[in-house]
Amino acid sequence: MHLNPYGEDAVNLAADLANCPPASPDELADRCRAAGLALEHPVTPRDLDRTLAALAAWEKAVDAPDENERAELVNRMLAEAAAYPRLTDHADSGWHLHYRDDRQPIGSVLFSLFAVGTALHLAGRGMHRLRRCDVTECTTIFADTSRTGRQRYCSQRCANRDAVRRHRARSAA
Repeated sequence: MHLNPYGEDAVNLAADLANCPPASPDELADRCRAAGLALEHPVTPRDLDRTLAALAAWEKAVDAPDENERAELVNRMLAEAAAYPRLTDHADSGWHLHYRDDRQPIGSVLFSLFAVGTALHLAGRGMHRLRRCDVTECTTIFADTSRTGRQRYCSQRCANRDAVRRHRARSAA
C-alpha cells in the first residue's frame, strides 16, 4: 500500500519556494494556490516570515552532509510541526488526511507540509533524493523523483551544460 499524500508535491513546493523565495504575502498566496493549496485565510506578512523561516530550516536539511544529520534536521522540523493526523473535507475537496491542526495560518501549514512531505519523500524514495544541482555555479534545489534515483541536475539545461564542459575538458587534454 502506498500512502503518501504529502511527499512529492510538498517537497516540490518547498524546492520551488526555496529556489525563488516569495517577496510578498500576495506572491506567497499566488504560488500556494498555483501548487493546489486551498487557502482558508488571507496570507499575512507574519505568514511570509514563518514560511521563510521554514524554508531556512528545510534548506539546512537539504544541505546536510550525511543521512544522519539530514534525518536529525527533518526530525526537528517534525517535532516543531507535530500534530496528530485528522480527516478533513474542507472546500468540498473530498475527505483526506491533514497532518496538522485545523485553522492554522498558512505559514504554519507550510512548515508542517515541508516537514511531513520531506520525511515521507526521503523515507519512501531514499535519503539521498533531495539535493542541489551538480553544476557548481547552480544552487537550485530539487527532489529526485526519477525512476532510478540517480538525478544529478536540476534541469536538462544544466545536464547539457555540464556534458559540454566535460567534453571540452577532455578535448583540451
